Amino acid sequence: MRPIAYALLIACCLTAAGAQAGVKSVVKVETYSIAGNSGDALMAEMDRNGPRHGFLARAIAQTRYSVDWDRTWLVSNGRCRLMKADVTLKVNYRYPALSGEAPPALKKRWRKFVAGVRKHEQMHGRLARRMADEAYDAAFRVTVDDDRFCRKAKAEVTQIVHAIYADYEARQQRFDAIEHQPGGPVERLVQRLTRRR
Repeated sequence: MRPIAYALLIACCLTAAGAQAGVKSVVKVETYSIAGNSGDALMAEMDRNGPRHGFLARAIAQTRYSVDWDRTWLVSNGRCRLMKADVTLKVNYRYPALSGEAPPALKKRWRKFVAGVRKHEQMHGRLARRMADEAYDAAFRVTVDDDRFCRKAKAEVTQIVHAIYADYEARQQRFDAIEHQPGGPVERLVQRLTRRR
């Protein structure tokens, strides 16, 4: 069983500009080329050329994402709250792409394999979107009295947002654990691709 990996990258930026616009998504899809005349050959190509998963391993595909924040704070009567925020979720998918000629039966199996891989990776993307939406909503619920410089409010928002990120990181890992278990969806995808008939 080969892993399909995701990576979590988080970057938060505080500024005093921007309009409150909810969470915007920017999605980028990249591919890397593989070739072969059998399912085993294609798997070997993915093992050699797939995106890195850790220091040594390679993955079939990968989902990376980052969340960027631009925030404006409001102080009224000593009370601080978040007034405006632009939140951008950037999702980058990387998939294998079949190049060159391949037997028709293998092409058919490949199309089904890639569809399954995309379904898996897009679930990682949906979880990332839910994470960003939940963090955005939670940030606007924070109001702190006696906080003229917004230090307490900023610290509380940061703590809440990081807790939400941690919760969704655990959800991503649980999803992968289910998908990668013996006999699970990922193993079945590989088995169907590499079957001889």
